[in-house]
Amino acid sequence: MKQQAAICPVEAALSIVGGKWKLQIVYCLLNGTKRFGELRRLIPATTQQMLTLQLRELEQAGIISRLVYAQVPPKVEYSLTELGRSLEPIVHQMHAWGEWYCKQNDIEYWQLSDHMEGHVPM
Repeated sequence: MKQQAAICPVEAALSIVGGKWKLQIVYCLLNGTKRFGELRRLIPATTQQMLTLQLRELEQAGIISRLVYAQVPPKVEYSLTELGRSLEPIVHQMHAWGEWYCKQNDIEYWQLSDHMEGHVPM
């Protein structure tokens, strides 16, 4: 059996959810199952290719599940696994800190609930 080298727990966490889009994807899925097109609308700054890559990596890590329906055209839904749901308090804390930071630095930001109805800066 091959033994892995020890790593820092922060490094381990970032290897799973690090990057610009993964936590945003998790944040979007906290409200329930989403189809690919819904995620594209909720995260418009990402490209289709990047979103696909990030979803695959999150699925491989066990954070999200991907359900493919056998129909034409294909229908695919993404949802959080139990492991993915365990990120909820962390994501909410990061969201709250991000809001605080934006307010402290007079930076416009949007709420996901606002974004679902269109981009509404705060």
